[in-house]
Amino acid sequence: MALEIERKFLVRLTDELIGHADRTLEIEQVYLKRNSPAVQRRIRRITENGESAYYYTEKVFISAVTREEREKAVSEEEYRRLYREIDPDSRPVIKTRRIINWQGQRFELDSYSFSDTLATIELELANENQPIDLPPFAQVIKEVTGLPEYSNGAMAKSGSISARGV
Repeated sequence: MALEIERKFLVRLTDELIGHADRTLEIEQVYLKRNSPAVQRRIRRITENGESAYYYTEKVFISAVTREEREKAVSEEEYRRLYREIDPDSRPVIKTRRIINWQGQRFELDSYSFSDTLATIELELANENQPIDLPPFAQVIKEVTGLPEYSNGAMAKSGSISARGV
């Protein structure tokens, strides 16, 4: 498994922020029943320029910022088979991911089908203490790294993005 270290922020979804995107991807993310309480399982369909790719991912949470992640490409047929293992307490998360390159950093801005005003922006890091330079055009509401209600898994269960403290 590879380590995934990232920080995540709740932001206002603005035209200016969207306008800085270098790439746009449409993502359907589906959480699956867990085979082990320690391992989160999901599948994704990622579509860019009309072409779709499919992935299966397992994550083990080490800290609020760090996870072990194993991801592999799967066929559309395997994706459809795995889809039948959907967690009955969740629903697919439909999001648009915009890639924003800023000051040598690659930010992922995710806007969700259930909110026209709130989004999340995250940055993968080389280590937990790496300094980051948030884009000045991102209207950051607060850092949500490690807050469970802002995880995609929680959004799959609630069908919304938390506006608590906004």
